[in-house]
Amino acid sequence: MLDASNLVAPQERAVRPPKAGGLSEAAMRKSAKDFEAQALGFLLQPMFATVDMSKSSFGGGQAEAQWRPMLVEAFAAAAVRAGGVGIADSVYRELLRQNGALNPNMGEAQP
Repeated sequence: MLDASNLVAPQERAVRPPKAGGLSEAAMRKSAKDFEAQALGFLLQPMFATVDMSKSSFGGGQAEAQWRPMLVEAFAAAAVRAGGVGIADSVYRELLRQNGALNPNMGEAQP
């Protein structure tokens, strides 16, 4: 039988609220760029699905089909690094607004 008479009660811990503003601006920028890369990857996927890979430099086949999603992701990430299409900027501004760093509809930092 278990003797619970000598068990010590757990001590209460102070729960710390998250840092004001949540994520750092660098983390929000990275998240916005990652989101844009993912969105571009979804947009590029159908284009690569319709390409006849048997006439490609590598000859197509199952191995090439397995690597195609990674190629699409690499193209999308390269497009974002080159400036993207503006999705990341919009997402970043919205993240800043939600964290209280921007005035709504103004696009300007709060004083």
